[in-house]
Amino acid sequence: VCPSCTNNVIISNPPSFINYYFYINCDDDFMNDLEEIVYKHALLNAAKHKGSANPGAVIGSIMSQEPDLRSRAKEIGPIVAQVNKLSEDEQSAQMAKYHVEVKENKQKKEEGLQELPGSHDNVVMRFAPNPSGPLHIGHARAAVPNAEYVKRYGGKLILRIEDTDPKRVFEPAYDLIPQDLEWLGIKADEVYYQSDRFEIYYDYARQLIEKGAAYMCTCDGATFKELKDNCKPCPCRDNSVEKNLELWDKFDQMHAGEAVLRVKTDINHKNPAIRDWVAMRIVEETHPRLGNKYRVYPMMNFSVAVDDHLMGMSHVLRGKDHLANSEKQKYLYDHMGWDVPEFIHYGRLKMEDIALSTSKALEGISSGKYSGWDDPRLGTLKAIARRGIQPQTIYNLITEIGVKMSDSAISWKKIYGLNRNFLEPIANRYFFVENPVEITVDGYEDGAVDIERPLHADHEDRGNRILPFAGKAYLASEDVKDGISRLMDAVNVDIDGDKITYNSTSFEQARDLKAKIIQWVPVEDNVNVSIVMDDASTKTGLGEGALKDLKVGDVVQFERVGFARLDEIKDNELVFYYAHK
Repeated sequence: VCPSCTNNVIISNPPSFINYYFYINCDDDFMNDLEEIVYKHALLNAAKHKGSANPGAVIGSIMSQEPDLRSRAKEIGPIVAQVNKLSEDEQSAQMAKYHVEVKENKQKKEEGLQELPGSHDNVVMRFAPNPSGPLHIGHARAAVPNAEYVKRYGGKLILRIEDTDPKRVFEPAYDLIPQDLEWLGIKADEVYYQSDRFEIYYDYARQLIEKGAAYMCTCDGATFKELKDNCKPCPCRDNSVEKNLELWDKFDQMHAGEAVLRVKTDINHKNPAIRDWVAMRIVEETHPRLGNKYRVYPMMNFSVAVDDHLMGMSHVLRGKDHLANSEKQKYLYDHMGWDVPEFIHYGRLKMEDIALSTSKALEGISSGKYSGWDDPRLGTLKAIARRGIQPQTIYNLITEIGVKMSDSAISWKKIYGLNRNFLEPIANRYFFVENPVEITVDGYEDGAVDIERPLHADHEDRGNRILPFAGKAYLASEDVKDGISRLMDAVNVDIDGDKITYNSTSFEQARDLKAKIIQWVPVEDNVNVSIVMDDASTKTGLGEGALKDLKVGDVVQFERVGFARLDEIKDNELVFYYAHK
């Protein structure tokens, strides 16, 4: 008798899962806990696999969520088998009855720029590099999102050159940075140099002292560190406002290290670096723009906070290595009663096999290891641009990465893949042979012919280039190998050591002979070519004469070699920089 509907049911060889049998046959509501769990898991698995549940997968799913049922694993298989006996329509009906849903995994890798937090009514953002050198791809990590957010919300972008540390200023960078931004397609609405704003910083430093929010500290560094690390204030912290102002007025007459101006914070803060941080110090180096006009220089956290407030920053976007700096700056905002902007921090950008350190690059340039800021081994935007990497490639890549807190890794493979999409349509095709060897085809009797090849197979409107052939040609030394080869669009030849013999002409014959297809350069019309590779090595050889029509900056595709950008035209040589395959 079914325990639910009381119908008499005759069962031969009644199975151990008798209650479940009644459930299937009588559509009752009777199931014990195990049966219900298994039933739902089996229905779900069946829905994902065209009506056929996998017992092993069901067991694994149940055991991962219900480890207490491990001892009853043998009871699961027969219940799964009963589910598999149902038609797909019957399974769907049972899923609806027991609220079993197949939930699509809509979770996707977070990419792109998410919405800015806070108000979007008056978005003001900034890109604020230190002029220690030209920009590299790591700087693009900051410049691009700021520019893109401003574009998205119709806001204002400020370029602020943060040059308050003379030791880190590389004077040519004042011109190099705007050039790099222009290449990226980024135009700032306003430009500021912090070295022009010292009087502003002095004014706000005095205001902080007058508020009792900052003090002149004359402790030596070691003493202050010991006190700070033990959550103890230094004796200077309790000086009167008058005493601090008196020392402030004499500050520029002191020696480096004799005193600093400190901003009061929580002396018990869990992070010792945030406890009473330094706002102003003495600098005795000569500044490239200021000379020796000033000796009291603002620290980054002070000048940045003052400028971000005065320039109306709504959002401050920077790396997560600035998390502690953001917290430091909030103390200054609180002391002055200013509104705190939205702080957004992103993870580090890692890139394989590339030099992103500006100081190391400068050191390498000085030592002769690198040829300059545009050496192809560097990660500067100038080096990337010289190779024919398109600015939109970098812009799109950084936009795709977004501003998430987790670190991001990019590879040349990724850059090349994106860049190829831009170069494929614009780069005309040409022949280049490295380490050329002149060959004469014995037995060739068709005389002089002009071989026509399209500049771009997908853009016939660009026309053809002409390669004259009269039985002689230059081949790359590596292609002069025994066997049958086809000189592309010309003839098929037998190569036997130094002897090159005419075989046939048609491509069909070359295909039947399984001939190797190779490039060649006319003896009658060619030009010397060198290609500076991505590792700074150089390939030298000959290119077809049509290359002489190019101008500097053009990107071409050397067939079987890769994309390259024409960098220089010499009297008898074209110099290209290699991009990628």
